[in-house]
Amino acid sequence: MGKISLEGLTFYAYHGFYERERELGNTFEVNITVEADFEKAAIDDELAETVDYEKLYAIAAEVMEIPSKLLEQVVHKMASRILNELPVTSVEVSLSKFNPPISGECKKATVSLCLSR
Repeated sequence: MGKISLEGLTFYAYHGFYERERELGNTFEVNITVEADFEKAAIDDELAETVDYEKLYAIAAEVMEIPSKLLEQVVHKMASRILNELPVTSVEVSLSKFNPPISGECKKATVSLCLSR
């Protein structure tokens, strides 16, 4: 087993509990780490025998396009799709919202979720 990560995927999206957040949008960062058996790919040097980064990114991008009130829902949708659509045994997704609307200074709020088979 090995790990593959995509880090610092940046999206402008419309997630947020408050209506204003869903109207104005915000910058978000996604990090994805999957565990998969890519020993055969390492030997054969064939993309078909591992996790395709482009497919990971495409799933993240598609999920980010659908506005949600809670980041928890977004990471769950993303992690579930990755686990069900790609040859992975586990997935961890973290989603950060920059400058969240709280009563103080905060660079970002982050929600993470791990799922496995």
